[in-house]
Amino acid sequence: MTIVWLVAIVVFAVVEAVTAGLVSIWFVAGSLAALIAAIAGASELVQVILFVAVSAIALAATRPLVKKYARGKAVPTNLDRVIGETGKVTEDINNENATGAVYVDGKTWTARSDDGTVIPAGEQVRIVKMEGVRLFVKLSEKLEVVK
Repeated sequence: MTIVWLVAIVVFAVVEAVTAGLVSIWFVAGSLAALIAAIAGASELVQVILFVAVSAIALAATRPLVKKYARGKAVPTNLDRVIGETGKVTEDINNENATGAVYVDGKTWTARSDDGTVIPAGEQVRIVKMEGVRLFVKLSEKLEVVK
């Protein structure tokens, strides 16, 4: 069983190394505990029980820490960046003809009118929502200058 636990440690460590998140590090700890038990002459049943118990305890002990530190590192997506932003219509937006494009956040996006109105090129629009890679926009309200 010593070889089995050594192979398990290597396999779980390799899986951990090639994945982006914490996936199998807890099983490395469990395999290590079972390896020590195997070297000490414990029965296979004791080794397996020790593997499961140590893996579960390691998971339970570290999961709150992982969740706490992983939550603060969220990277905003394009959706987070463009919703609510103002963009410029670069191609007439006409839902019936399935045409329209908006330039926002340094990129040109396919666009549709949120309320179905035709919006000519050159107008300023506000991004309301996103479905796939298509933005849904509304004509920006123009501020009137009071004299």
